[in-house]
Amino acid sequence: MKTITTIKKDMEFNLGLGSLIEVLKNIAVSQYRTLEQKMKLFEKFLVSIEGFFEFIDFSLVKHPFMNPGATSQGVVAVTSDSGLLGGLNMQVVSAAVRELEKTPGRLIVIGERGKMYARESKIPFVAFPGIKDEMRYAQAIQMRDYVVAKVLDGTIGALKVVFPRPVSFTVQKVEMASFLPFMPAAGQSSAGGAFVRDIILESRLEDIVEYLLTLWIGQKFFEIFGLSRLAEFAARYVHLEDSLRKLKEMDTKLRLQYFRVRHELIDRNMRELFSARLLYTSKM
Repeated sequence: MKTITTIKKDMEFNLGLGSLIEVLKNIAVSQYRTLEQKMKLFEKFLVSIEGFFEFIDFSLVKHPFMNPGATSQGVVAVTSDSGLLGGLNMQVVSAAVRELEKTPGRLIVIGERGKMYARESKIPFVAFPGIKDEMRYAQAIQMRDYVVAKVLDGTIGALKVVFPRPVSFTVQKVEMASFLPFMPAAGQSSAGGAFVRDIILESRLEDIVEYLLTLWIGQKFFEIFGLSRLAEFAARYVHLEDSLRKLKEMDTKLRLQYFRVRHELIDRNMRELFSARLLYTSKM
């Protein structure tokens, strides 16, 4: 059994650790709120790009973005560089690996934690640095250019992105977004008479589609990277809150143990004192 001195040291350690966890929780909340206020989804921009597709008869387009020449797929797993996420990074990589088990292809991992879990899966992968808030747009363009080049040279045919989405501040969900092959929305397929025919195209139809979809892919990556960062901060808060709860449960047990040991010590001292007094009295 622990001594009363050891128990007191454990209680003091837990007190300091609890204070540190509270500070980390507040930091996670502040980071989440700050990014949430700065983050823009640019929905009008994406709607404008997609609006151009209303003028395009996709049945006439022969392009790898829509008619892939390769059967393999590329799966991008968006993870974090930091820990304290309660297994969220592992869930992202596991979902990406399961997808590649269905259809073989190339695994692309973003973030140091994802690299660690990807190594455990024994699947070859290409790694990119984790998302930084101040470099998020540049990283989105870098990722866009990489995957677009792989699609155009026939290395991969389909493109999917696995990432964590913050459903709320306390709930995160791992989602998979399918980028390529691009599937036009209903009404843009190739239905007869659904398109504006009397337009002049100064560029090849395939070049227009490639340019618009390249813009669209880059903007989608930028949006997903922002959502992933929000989910990271939220998951860290939830994990820290759970750790603090467990620490308080442990501290409660230590306090009970402390009082039990203290009472046993007092009882033993009283018994020894009483026995010594009886012995002294008997010798008088």
